[in-house]
Amino acid sequence: MKQENTIMENRSFRPLDLKKKMRPAESVIQSLLFLAGFLSIFITLAIVYELGKEAWLFFGDPEVTFAKFFGTTEWSPGIGKFGIWPLVTSTMITSLIAILVSLPLGLAAAIFLSEYASAKARSTLKPILEILAGIPTVVYGYFALLFMTPLLQRILGEDVEVYNMLSAGIVMGIMILPLISSMSEDALSAVPRSLREGAYAMGATKFETSIQVVLPAALSGIGAALIIGISRAVGETMIVAVAAGSGPNFTFNPYKAAETMTGHIARISGGDLSYNSIDYNSLFAIALMLFLVTLVLNLVSQAIINRFRQRYE
Repeated sequence: MKQENTIMENRSFRPLDLKKKMRPAESVIQSLLFLAGFLSIFITLAIVYELGKEAWLFFGDPEVTFAKFFGTTEWSPGIGKFGIWPLVTSTMITSLIAILVSLPLGLAAAIFLSEYASAKARSTLKPILEILAGIPTVVYGYFALLFMTPLLQRILGEDVEVYNMLSAGIVMGIMILPLISSMSEDALSAVPRSLREGAYAMGATKFETSIQVVLPAALSGIGAALIIGISRAVGETMIVAVAAGSGPNFTFNPYKAAETMTGHIARISGGDLSYNSIDYNSLFAIALMLFLVTLVLNLVSQAIINRFRQRYE
């Protein structure tokens, strides 16, 4: 009996080996994940550094001042006009039109695919919708110029110019429609089934459940889709280069031609620019401004989403 008690005491007070045992495969995966995260941060910082370094040469020119850059509305660096606002406003107008087109249509398509469509219909319609994402953007550009612009001229009259921001923005919205609808549909489908069943148990209709329960629960994923869509619209080049216009124009009229920041970079960089000239350095100032605009839009969108998002346990 005494011997059994001794054995039990030794077993009870034996220290447990809680030391983490790292498997070789887990070590490799952990190292790869760390490397991927480090590279993403490093590449972002490298881009900001290069843009800032080259843009500093532009702002270091004696003729360029921040007052001229942010306080005037004419852009032509070759003749001493450095107002960035014509390029910024046209970028914002075309992006806003694109979001106004793609967001309601994308959400409607996502709600239908998630809440109303059968499994067979979803497996058929979703790939068809996503085909739009594979069309080259230059094709979208000529579609805007040769189809959308004449259509708008017949509907809205001759006030719509041949090159205009409205047709470019609408076609940009069509281009990012699959992105927003696909990501939103994934977010809606991820909402727990129990929320839907609880709403049905309280007498809610399918439409009320979709709009008042499922949609707020998926707002975080929908917001991520919106942020990516905005960034995609702001950074689009070929559509606006072909259909929006090829000259800076400070106007808020979407019927008019105007050049966006990306369109201007594409047009100017294709010419014969000498290194370290004022026109060459201005490209990096525009690119840095484009980066800052995208960053601010993302931060504002994220703040709005966090403010109004509903959290469910």
